[in-house]
Amino acid sequence: MSTYAVRYTYDERAEVRDAVRPEHRAWLAELGTAGVLLGSGPFTDGEPGALLVLQAPDESALRAVLAQDPFAREGLVAATEVRGWNVVLGPWAASAS
Repeated sequence: MSTYAVRYTYDERAEVRDAVRPEHRAWLAELGTAGVLLGSGPFTDGEPGALLVLQAPDESALRAVLAQDPFAREGLVAATEVRGWNVVLGPWAASAS
């Protein structure tokens, strides 16, 4: 499995995001239970967005998972940056090996 850092940039429709957030977080919780999601959360400053750290066999499989996100389905994700990440130290390092 490869580990990926995913940066979401949200559009400005905060009210729609608020309405869809419970479904988005339930989806994330399922990914966590399945061992796909290592961590996620919104940025606390700057433009609206979030960081997700996930595991997938390859980037194509990762993008297929991201396409299932309720935020993506509703068009709330204005930009997605996917970067492969080599987890060397910390509690996620054991998960990534």
